[in-house]
Amino acid sequence: MSVVYIGIGSNLGNRQENCLRAIELLQEKGIIVTKRSSLYETEPWGVKDQPLFINMAIEIETGLKPEELLRMLKDTEREMGRKDSSKWGPRIIDLDILLFDNIVLNNKNLKIPHPLMHERDFVLRPLCEIAPDIKHPLLKLSIGDLLQQLQKDI
Repeated sequence: MSVVYIGIGSNLGNRQENCLRAIELLQEKGIIVTKRSSLYETEPWGVKDQPLFINMAIEIETGLKPEELLRMLKDTEREMGRKDSSKWGPRIIDLDILLFDNIVLNNKNLKIPHPLMHERDFVLRPLCEIAPDIKHPLLKLSIGDLLQQLQKDI
């Protein structure tokens, strides 16, 4: 079984319910959720003129390969009503693989670790709550250290 960290976000509809429903749907599909962060209300990133987000992170265990998990996450987003939208635009649900064991993957459709996670407070804060000591496989810093560094730079 692999240990994977997933970022969850929503800024349309009932944002909290959307995040929690995504977890339920993943569990119904056989994903084992071992940790879950609090819900954080956050400012939009990239495109500012949109509603505030609710973000959280979960730790899961899965026997799926990274590409299989990505497919499941995208299917779950569609199942919840997510439509293709502009980059960083509003969304009913967003499910991102942040870290997958200690692997580094750089495919056209999937990059692990998530390439912008170390620049995003809305990713690092909930992730730090559940995995402060996990090391970023490229940057070789813990999630706690990355969050501290980002907050210093803000």
